[in-house]
Amino acid sequence: MLSTFVIALREGLEAALIVGILIAYIVKTQRRQLLVPLWTGVALAIIASFGLGGFLSFTSAELTPKGGAFFAGTTSFLAVGFVTWMVFWMRSASRGLREELNSKMEKALITGPIALATTAFFAVAREGLETALFVYANFKTVAATSNASIGLVLGFAVAIILGALVYNRSVKLNLARFFTYTSIALIVVAAGVLSYGVHEFQELGWLPGADSFAWDVTSWMANDSLLATILGGTVGFDTTTSWLQLLIWSGYLLFTLMTYLRPARVSLSTTR
Repeated sequence: MLSTFVIALREGLEAALIVGILIAYIVKTQRRQLLVPLWTGVALAIIASFGLGGFLSFTSAELTPKGGAFFAGTTSFLAVGFVTWMVFWMRSASRGLREELNSKMEKALITGPIALATTAFFAVAREGLETALFVYANFKTVAATSNASIGLVLGFAVAIILGALVYNRSVKLNLARFFTYTSIALIVVAAGVLSYGVHEFQELGWLPGADSFAWDVTSWMANDSLLATILGGTVGFDTTTSWLQLLIWSGYLLFTLMTYLRPARVSLSTTR
């Protein structure tokens, strides 16, 4: 529940802020009649995101056990790659995001409503499709329980409320700090998803060390126990973890966090 809540909150608020920027530009330029194509593009992006999630779930359910392991492992690696890229992209692009979106909107308004809807679609779909892939991979990691679904719904609900409050200036949110903390949380969740992908490929025999465990605590901690579920949903803990899983999990976590938290370099030209 906690990991899916964090994913939905972070990605949902990013999408909500993007929509807010687009709406603010239309309102500022006094072209409220163009809100209809904008919301059409947003709605299509949401439908496409749910469609991807449904496709992934349906496809995995129809596969053989071996095919399911390959599908789950591959989608896990893809999800980690997309999320890691998005975290670093957002850190570098967040300051100029409003100007970039306003520039795209200005060009779209000249072309017409269809271009406006297309701009809104791609702006939101980038977040939505990534979220669908990452949520699916995380569901496979922690098992698709009702609690995980509740976390997803709550995360999106809070994100929409926060986005509306920020847009209406009813609440002041330190977005830089928010995105820093949630990025760290996403990296931790991604490490668990990556470990799960490694496990699936070990089950297929494509990666070595499937029976070489760093720990096996199933004798005193059941895999579906409360403690194991909490640890699994937060840091990707598994009651049976191979040395290869532990090595890749810790290596990804340390390298990604150190790189993300490293202060940005200031060029000499900006200090003169």
